[in-house]
Amino acid sequence: MTITALIAEDEAPLRAELKRSLAELWPELQIVAECEDGLSALEALHSHRPQLAFLDIRMPGLSGLEIARAAQGIAHVVFTTAYDEYAIQAFDRGAIDYVLKPIKRERLETALQRVRERLASNDSAELLEIVAALQNRLAAKPAESQIKWITASVGNTTKLFPIDDVLYFRAQDKYTHVATASDAAQIRTPLKELIEKLDPETFWQVHRSIIVRASAIHSLHRGEEGKCMLKLKGTDAELPVSAAFQHRFRGM
Repeated sequence: MTITALIAEDEAPLRAELKRSLAELWPELQIVAECEDGLSALEALHSHRPQLAFLDIRMPGLSGLEIARAAQGIAHVVFTTAYDEYAIQAFDRGAIDYVLKPIKRERLETALQRVRERLASNDSAELLEIVAALQNRLAAKPAESQIKWITASVGNTTKLFPIDDVLYFRAQDKYTHVATASDAAQIRTPLKELIEKLDPETFWQVHRSIIVRASAIHSLHRGEEGKCMLKLKGTDAELPVSAAFQHRFRGM
Protein backbone atom coordinates (compact mmCIF):
# COMPACT_ATOMS: atom_id res chain seq x y z
CA MET A 1 0.00 0.00 0.00
CA THR A 2 1.30 3.43 -0.93
CA ILE A 3 1.78 5.82 2.00
CA THR A 4 1.59 9.53 1.19
CA ALA A 5 3.43 12.27 3.03
CA LEU A 6 3.76 16.02 3.27
CA ILE A 7 6.98 17.89 4.12
CA ALA A 8 6.71 21.36 5.65
CA GLU A 9 10.05 23.10 6.20
CA ASP A 10 10.84 26.74 5.46
CA GLU A 11 14.56 26.19 4.80
CA ALA A 12 15.02 24.83 1.26
CA PRO A 13 18.30 22.92 1.92
CA LEU A 14 16.82 21.14 4.94
CA ARG A 15 13.64 20.37 3.01
CA ALA A 16 15.66 18.87 0.15
CA GLU A 17 17.87 16.87 2.53
CA LEU A 18 14.85 15.41 4.33
CA LYS A 19 13.30 14.43 1.00
CA ARG A 20 16.53 12.71 -0.08
CA SER A 21 16.82 10.85 3.20
CA LEU A 22 13.22 9.68 3.02
CA ALA A 23 13.75 8.43 -0.53
CA GLU A 24 16.67 6.31 0.68
CA LEU A 25 15.08 5.00 3.86
CA TRP A 26 11.51 4.56 2.61
CA PRO A 27 11.51 4.39 -1.21
CA GLU A 28 7.78 3.51 -1.36
CA LEU A 29 6.82 6.68 0.51
CA GLN A 30 5.14 9.14 -1.86
CA ILE A 31 5.79 12.83 -1.12
CA VAL A 32 2.66 14.62 -2.32
CA ALA A 33 3.58 18.15 -1.18
CA GLU A 34 6.66 20.15 -0.19
CA CYS A 35 5.81 23.38 1.61
CA GLU A 36 7.95 26.33 2.65
CA ASP A 37 5.46 28.04 4.97
CA GLY A 38 2.63 27.17 7.29
CA LEU A 39 -0.23 28.44 5.16
CA SER A 40 0.74 26.41 2.11
CA ALA A 41 1.22 23.38 4.38
CA LEU A 42 -2.28 23.79 5.77
CA GLU A 43 -3.76 24.03 2.30
CA ALA A 44 -1.77 21.00 1.15
CA LEU A 45 -2.94 19.02 4.18
CA HIS A 46 -6.57 19.55 3.22
CA SER A 47 -6.15 19.17 -0.53
CA HIS A 48 -3.92 16.05 -0.48
CA ARG A 49 -4.93 14.52 2.88
CA PRO A 50 -1.61 12.67 3.32
CA GLN A 51 -1.26 9.89 5.85
CA LEU A 52 1.96 11.36 7.24
CA ALA A 53 3.18 14.91 7.81
CA PHE A 54 6.72 16.03 8.63
CA LEU A 55 6.27 19.42 10.26
CA ASP A 56 8.82 21.99 11.33
CA ILE A 57 7.59 23.48 14.59
CA ARG A 58 8.53 27.05 13.62
CA MET A 59 7.55 28.27 10.16
CA PRO A 60 6.44 31.58 8.64
CA GLY A 61 2.72 32.25 8.63
CA LEU A 62 1.52 29.32 10.73
CA SER A 63 3.57 27.11 13.00
CA GLY A 64 3.88 23.37 12.69
CA LEU A 65 1.77 23.17 15.84
CA GLU A 66 -1.13 24.83 14.04
CA ILE A 67 -0.78 22.41 11.16
CA ALA A 68 -0.67 19.49 13.60
CA ARG A 69 -3.90 20.70 15.18
CA ALA A 70 -5.56 20.61 11.76
CA ALA A 71 -4.01 17.19 11.06
CA GLN A 72 -6.02 15.52 13.84
CA GLY A 73 -7.92 12.69 12.18
CA ILE A 74 -6.07 13.15 8.86
CA ALA A 75 -2.37 12.46 9.25
CA HIS A 76 0.21 11.07 11.63
CA VAL A 77 2.79 13.69 12.55
CA VAL A 78 6.55 13.75 12.95
CA PHE A 79 7.87 17.06 14.24
CA THR A 80 11.21 18.34 12.97
CA THR A 81 12.72 20.94 15.24
CA ALA A 82 15.88 22.61 16.45
CA TYR A 83 14.30 23.03 19.90
CA ASP A 84 15.17 19.98 21.95
CA GLU A 85 12.85 20.67 24.89
CA TYR A 86 9.79 21.04 22.64
CA ALA A 87 10.59 17.85 20.75
CA ILE A 88 11.00 15.86 23.93
CA GLN A 89 7.71 17.19 25.27
CA ALA A 90 5.95 16.15 22.06
CA PHE A 91 7.42 12.67 22.26
CA ASP A 92 6.56 12.25 25.92
CA ARG A 93 2.94 13.19 25.30
CA GLY A 94 2.49 10.62 22.54
CA ALA A 95 3.29 12.23 19.21
CA ILE A 96 4.57 9.72 16.70
CA ASP A 97 8.08 11.04 17.03
CA TYR A 98 10.42 13.95 16.46
CA VAL A 99 13.75 14.50 14.80
CA LEU A 100 16.17 17.24 15.74
CA LYS A 101 17.79 19.48 13.14
CA PRO A 102 20.27 18.94 11.66
CA ILE A 103 18.59 15.61 10.99
CA LYS A 104 20.70 12.52 11.62
CA ARG A 105 20.04 9.48 9.46
CA GLU A 106 19.95 7.06 12.41
CA ARG A 107 17.38 9.17 14.29
CA LEU A 108 15.20 9.54 11.20
CA GLU A 109 15.35 5.79 10.62
CA THR A 110 14.11 5.18 14.17
CA ALA A 111 11.27 7.67 13.70
CA LEU A 112 10.20 6.03 10.44
CA GLN A 113 10.10 2.61 12.09
CA ARG A 114 7.75 3.97 14.73
CA VAL A 115 5.61 5.57 12.01
CA ARG A 116 5.28 2.21 10.25
CA GLU A 117 4.25 0.54 13.50
CA ARG A 118 1.56 3.14 14.15
CA LEU A 119 0.26 2.94 10.60
CA ALA A 120 0.10 -0.85 10.83
CA SER A 121 -1.79 -0.75 14.14
CA ASN A 122 -3.97 2.21 13.11
CA ASP A 123 -2.92 3.90 16.34
CA SER A 124 -3.21 7.68 16.30
CA ALA A 125 -1.86 10.24 18.74
CA GLU A 126 -4.12 12.78 20.42
CA LEU A 127 -2.66 15.68 18.51
CA LEU A 128 -4.90 18.32 20.07
CA GLU A 129 -3.54 17.53 23.54
CA ILE A 130 0.03 17.45 22.24
CA VAL A 131 -0.35 20.79 20.49
CA ALA A 132 -1.84 22.42 23.59
CA ALA A 133 1.08 21.24 25.72
CA LEU A 134 3.69 22.34 23.20
CA GLN A 135 2.00 25.69 22.64
CA ASN A 136 2.37 26.44 26.34
CA ARG A 137 6.07 25.61 26.19
CA LEU A 138 6.89 27.72 23.18
CA ALA A 139 8.78 30.80 24.20
CA ALA A 140 6.60 33.87 23.99
CA LYS A 141 7.65 36.44 21.45
CA PRO A 142 9.54 39.29 23.08
CA ALA A 143 7.22 42.17 23.85
CA GLU A 144 9.35 44.55 21.82
CA SER A 145 8.82 42.46 18.68
CA GLN A 146 5.04 42.62 18.90
CA ILE A 147 2.95 45.38 17.40
CA LYS A 148 1.47 47.82 19.91
CA TRP A 149 0.16 50.44 17.49
CA ILE A 150 -1.02 50.47 13.90
CA THR A 151 -0.09 53.65 12.02
CA ALA A 152 -2.23 54.41 8.99
CA SER A 153 -2.35 57.39 6.64
CA VAL A 154 -5.74 58.66 5.51
CA GLY A 155 -5.24 61.53 3.09
CA ASN A 156 -3.19 64.13 4.95
CA THR A 157 -4.03 62.58 8.31
CA THR A 158 -2.07 59.93 10.20
CA LYS A 159 -4.16 57.72 12.46
CA LEU A 160 -2.88 55.62 15.35
CA PHE A 161 -4.84 52.53 16.31
CA PRO A 162 -3.92 50.70 19.54
CA ILE A 163 -3.53 47.04 18.65
CA ASP A 164 -6.01 46.22 21.42
CA ASP A 165 -8.72 48.07 19.44
CA VAL A 166 -8.19 46.21 16.18
CA LEU A 167 -10.91 43.67 15.35
CA TYR A 168 -9.50 42.33 12.11
CA PHE A 169 -7.08 42.79 9.22
CA ARG A 170 -8.07 42.03 5.65
CA ALA A 171 -5.83 42.03 2.58
CA GLN A 172 -7.16 44.23 -0.22
CA ASP A 173 -5.13 44.50 -3.41
CA LYS A 174 -1.79 46.07 -2.44
CA TYR A 175 -3.07 47.22 0.95
CA THR A 176 -4.30 45.75 4.23
CA HIS A 177 -7.63 46.96 5.61
CA VAL A 178 -7.54 47.56 9.39
CA ALA A 179 -10.88 47.67 11.23
CA THR A 180 -11.83 48.65 14.77
CA ALA A 181 -15.36 48.85 16.17
CA SER A 182 -15.64 52.52 15.17
CA ASP A 183 -13.03 53.22 12.52
CA ALA A 184 -11.05 51.76 9.63
CA ALA A 185 -8.04 52.55 7.48
CA GLN A 186 -5.59 50.95 5.08
CA ILE A 187 -1.91 50.21 5.58
CA ARG A 188 0.77 49.02 3.19
CA THR A 189 2.13 46.25 5.45
CA PRO A 190 1.30 42.85 3.85
CA LEU A 191 -0.73 40.39 5.86
CA LYS A 192 2.10 37.84 5.88
CA GLU A 193 4.38 40.38 7.61
CA LEU A 194 1.71 41.39 10.11
CA ILE A 195 1.04 37.86 11.31
CA GLU A 196 4.67 37.42 12.28
CA LYS A 197 4.32 40.34 14.71
CA LEU A 198 0.95 39.43 16.21
CA ASP A 199 0.27 37.21 19.21
CA PRO A 200 -1.04 33.96 17.65
CA GLU A 201 -3.27 33.32 20.66
CA THR A 202 -4.89 36.75 20.26
CA PHE A 203 -5.12 37.02 16.47
CA TRP A 204 -6.21 34.05 14.37
CA GLN A 205 -5.78 33.68 10.65
CA VAL A 206 -9.13 32.39 9.32
CA HIS A 207 -8.57 32.92 5.61
CA ARG A 208 -5.62 33.54 3.31
CA SER A 209 -6.59 37.23 3.35
CA ILE A 210 -8.03 37.66 6.87
CA ILE A 211 -6.68 37.80 10.44
CA VAL A 212 -9.24 38.30 13.21
CA ARG A 213 -9.10 39.01 16.95
CA ALA A 214 -10.26 35.76 18.55
CA SER A 215 -12.03 37.49 21.45
CA ALA A 216 -14.05 39.58 18.95
CA ILE A 217 -15.70 36.51 17.40
CA HIS A 218 -19.39 36.34 18.22
CA SER A 219 -20.48 33.33 16.18
CA LEU A 220 -19.82 31.13 13.19
CA HIS A 221 -22.56 30.27 10.72
CA ARG A 222 -22.98 28.90 7.23
CA GLY A 223 -23.93 31.46 4.63
CA GLU A 224 -24.92 31.07 1.02
CA GLU A 225 -23.65 27.95 -0.74
CA GLY A 226 -22.58 26.51 2.61
CA LYS A 227 -19.71 28.94 3.13
CA CYS A 228 -18.69 29.51 6.75
CA MET A 229 -18.93 33.11 7.92
CA LEU A 230 -17.82 34.81 11.14
CA LYS A 231 -19.92 37.43 12.86
CA LEU A 232 -17.91 39.79 15.04
CA LYS A 233 -18.82 41.73 18.16
CA GLY A 234 -19.08 45.48 17.72
CA THR A 235 -19.42 45.46 13.92
CA ASP A 236 -21.82 44.36 11.21
CA ALA A 237 -18.99 42.88 9.19
CA GLU A 238 -19.16 39.20 8.29
CA LEU A 239 -15.90 37.51 7.38
CA PRO A 240 -15.43 34.27 5.43
CA VAL A 241 -13.59 31.31 6.94
CA SER A 242 -11.82 29.14 4.38
CA ALA A 243 -12.02 25.35 4.66
CA ALA A 244 -8.34 25.16 5.60
CA PHE A 245 -9.00 27.10 8.83
CA GLN A 246 -12.33 25.66 9.91
CA HIS A 247 -10.57 23.28 12.32
CA ARG A 248 -10.21 26.27 14.67
CA PHE A 249 -13.94 26.28 15.24
CA ARG A 250 -14.64 22.66 15.99
CA GLY A 251 -17.23 22.56 18.74
CA MET A 252 -18.60 26.07 18.09
